[in-house]
Amino acid sequence: HPSRPAPPPLERISHVTLVGQGNVSLDVARMLLTPPSVLAKYDVPKPVLEVLERSNVQHVSILGRRGPFQAAFTTKELREMMNLPGASMVPLDPAYLTAPEGSLKLTRQQSRTLQLLQKGSNNKPGTTKKTWSLDFFRSPTGLTTPNNAGDKARLSLGHTILDPSNRAVPTGETSTLETDLVITSLGHHAEPSAPWYDPSLNHLRTLSGRVVDAGGRIVRNVYASGWAATGARGVLVSTMMDAYAVADTILRDHFPEEDVHTTPISESDAGAGGGQDTPAAEAIEVLPKHVEADTFPPEVEAWLREGRVTDFEDWKAVDAEEVRCGEAMGKERERMVWEEAREFLASARPRNIDITA
Repeated sequence: HPSRPAPPPLERISHVTLVGQGNVSLDVARMLLTPPSVLAKYDVPKPVLEVLERSNVQHVSILGRRGPFQAAFTTKELREMMNLPGASMVPLDPAYLTAPEGSLKLTRQQSRTLQLLQKGSNNKPGTTKKTWSLDFFRSPTGLTTPNNAGDKARLSLGHTILDPSNRAVPTGETSTLETDLVITSLGHHAEPSAPWYDPSLNHLRTLSGRVVDAGGRIVRNVYASGWAATGARGVLVSTMMDAYAVADTILRDHFPEEDVHTTPISESDAGAGGGQDTPAAEAIEVLPKHVEADTFPPEVEAWLREGRVTDFEDWKAVDAEEVRCGEAMGKERERMVWEEAREFLASARPRNIDITA
């Protein structure tokens, strides 16, 4: 990514703390605990492998303020963690391995999650060099950085419990976790300063995929999908289907006399883009009414000339080169970083594009 930070010095880090218990947290933990020799045959870039080969990480703590039945990770991701070579889960408190009294019947996913956690809790400590733990009912409240090189940071944790509405509330108890690196993975909040942001929802106000203002009026030609429209919920498949549904909404708005859809009706009726249509008479104008459909905006024209944006032909060229380099290295592909991709495109062909052709 163009704005990626420098990698942490994993050779000096033995304990990592991940704040958040979603799939991304488990992905990060899996990358840190999987032997680089296993990752080498996939599409992990060589610079990333070099960092991981120097890693001294021995344990990863994965914190969540609620319990195992409220955790956001999926069964598939948890199972992959359970199957890590050379790393095992720290057994859970037995109290976490039974459904709470008076709780509703567990969903299918909750039942599978419980079975996996029970299986992982049968591990005998010390059987693997590396370990990981799911630390439930813990909420970070402060971080004290080390005074001396080689010392660990101290992460203050507030203990929590669920109230009748399943919200995590503090118990008043606290503890401290010594760690070398803290990584947050807490989902997504839309930018509060963005137009049409609703602070009560933590995302944009939408109706059937159309952005609306505070008065409920449609903002003509402005649409949103995925987490920008729904908040941080769902996985890649659900957000993809939501994008298709919003695309259907756009098509219906601009081609009302034609029966055009990107997906079958049964699928496009789900998500932010589906549902009941709203009369266009309610709309307010914020964009130009007349735009030439066969020309690019001036900004895009300039960026194309300067090589600051890429088109589909560029993507295909980069894709083919990554696969070619990967085959030579005995792996799926060797991914380029942004700077490498720009340099490759600049040398592969001139950027004198006739954007009016």
